[in-house]
Amino acid sequence: MTDKGITNWTRGDDAMVEHAIRRGATRRDLLRMFMAGGASLLAGGTILGRATAAMAATPVRGGHLKAAGWSSSTADTLDPAKASLSTDYVRCCSVYNRLTFLDESGAVVMELADSIESSDATVWTVKLKSGVTFHDGKPFTSADVVYSMMRHLDENTGSKVNSIAKQMTAITAVDPLAVQITLAAANADLPTILAMHHFMIIADGTTDFTTANGTGAFKIEMFEPGVKSIMTRNENYFKTDAAFLDSFEYFAIPDETARVNALLSGDIHLAASIKPQSMRLIETQSGIDLVKSTSGNYTNLNMRLDMDPGDKAGFIEGVKNLLNRETIQKSVMRGLAEVANDQPISPMSPYHNAELKARDYDPEKAKALFDKAGLLGVSIPVVASEAATASVDMATVLQQSGAEIGMNFDIQRVPSDGYWSNYWLKAPVHFGNINPRPTPDILFSLLYDTNAPWNESQYKSPKFDAMLVEARGELDFAKRKEIYDEMQVMVSNEAGTAIPVFLSNVDAKSSKLQGLKPNPLGGQMGYAMAEYVWLDA
Repeated sequence: MTDKGITNWTRGDDAMVEHAIRRGATRRDLLRMFMAGGASLLAGGTILGRATAAMAATPVRGGHLKAAGWSSSTADTLDPAKASLSTDYVRCCSVYNRLTFLDESGAVVMELADSIESSDATVWTVKLKSGVTFHDGKPFTSADVVYSMMRHLDENTGSKVNSIAKQMTAITAVDPLAVQITLAAANADLPTILAMHHFMIIADGTTDFTTANGTGAFKIEMFEPGVKSIMTRNENYFKTDAAFLDSFEYFAIPDETARVNALLSGDIHLAASIKPQSMRLIETQSGIDLVKSTSGNYTNLNMRLDMDPGDKAGFIEGVKNLLNRETIQKSVMRGLAEVANDQPISPMSPYHNAELKARDYDPEKAKALFDKAGLLGVSIPVVASEAATASVDMATVLQQSGAEIGMNFDIQRVPSDGYWSNYWLKAPVHFGNINPRPTPDILFSLLYDTNAPWNESQYKSPKFDAMLVEARGELDFAKRKEIYDEMQVMVSNEAGTAIPVFLSNVDAKSSKLQGLKPNPLGGQMGYAMAEYVWLDA
C-alpha cells in the first residue's frame, strides 16, 4: 500500500531523502527531488516527515541533558546498596552497572555478566565480561562481584535488599572472570533479581561513597546530596552503542507544578512522574512529549486482618466490592491506569493471571456484607495522604459510594511527612503505595509471606508460604505460572489488601530528548535512561 499521490516514488527511496538531509539539502531542494521523482507536493511532505522521523530515531552524540525527578534529601547516596529515592536510582544507574538488566519486555539481558547458568536453580555460575574497566582504570574482575554481593549480607551495610540477599549462602570467585553463587534453596529468579537497582557492582574494597568509581556510562563530576548531581560521559565505556550524551545533570523538583513549569520554560529536558492533573496543560504545548509506562506501580487500601474492623468477617470483601474501579481509573487517574484484581502481579508480567477477573462494582452486595459484619452506620477511619499516590481521591470515591448504602467512611487525611513511619503498616485501615518489582517472588516475599517485612494486612497462610517456596525453585515456566496463578487468587480473595488499579507512570519530556522507552522497573527507563537517550539537534 502506498501513500496517496505517490506514483513512481517508493518507500525504499526514504533512505535517499535521509541521506540528502544529512548532506545539508534544504526543504526546497528536497521538494524539487520529490517532483522529479514523480511525487506530488502532498506526498513529498509525507516522505519528508518519514525521513525526518527516521533521522530522529538515530542516536546523536553530544549535548548536556538536564532532568528533574520528584524526590531527594540530604541522605541522597552514591552507595547502591542504600539507594532509596528516584535521584539515588538515576545516579547509580548512570555510574554503575549490574550483572544483568531488564529490557522493555521484561526479558533478562546480560550486562557485566556474559552468562548466568544453573542446572538446579541452587548453584549458579556467573561468567563475566572481559576488558571492562572502572572509572579509575582498574580492571573489572570477579573480586568486585564477590565484594559487592557480600556487602548486602553485612548487617552494618544497611542494604535495602538484605532480606533478598540472605538467600545467597556462598559467593566465591572461581577465577578472575567467573563467580559461583550458592543459594540456601533453589530460586529460578536469580538472574532477574540481579537486575535490581541495589545489586550494582562496585570496586573491591570501596568504602568511600562521597564520589563513585563504577564501570558505568558516566563519571561523577559533582555530587551534592539533596541538591544535584552532574555526570560526564565515560569515554572508555565498554558498550559502544550507549552513552550518547556528553554530560548529564539530575536533581529533584518536589513540587509538580514547578517541575512542569521548568519543562515548559525549557529549563529542563525531562520532568519525571507527572500526575494526571497536569496532563491537559502539557498536551496543549508544542515540543513536549509524554512517555507512558504501566509497569506495576499501585496504590492499595490496606485493612489489617488482626485489627478492628478488618477482623470482622465480610468487611474486607465488602470494601473490595464497593471500590468503583472504573471511576478510579477514568476519573481519579484520568485513564492513566489499568483496572486491577486485588493482587500485585501486573499485566506486564508473564506470570499475571489474566483469568482472575477484577470484582465488579456491587454496592448492594457490599451492603449485605457490611450488615452481616454489624458495621453499617459505624464510622470507619480511613487514613490517607498525598504520600500515597491518589490515595485521598481514592478514599473520597470509597466514601461517596459508602454514603449511598449507609456506610460511613471517615477520611483522616494526614501529612506526607512521617506518613510511612507513623501510619503505613500500623493504622487499621490505610493506604500504601508499592513500586514495581521484577518478579512475583519478590512481591510475595516482601508483602504476603507470613514473615514478610511489609506484610501490609498481616496476611498469614501456611499454604501460601509453602507454594512460594515451591514456585521459587521451579525452573519450568509453565509449572511456575500455574503455582503463581493460584497464589494470585489466594491473595485476591483472602488478603486484606484492595488493589483497584495499576498506575501508569508518565514522564514529560522535550521532543529533543529521544530514545526514552518504557521499562518494567519503572519510569525513566527503570531509572537507567542516561546511557540510552540522546538529544536531537
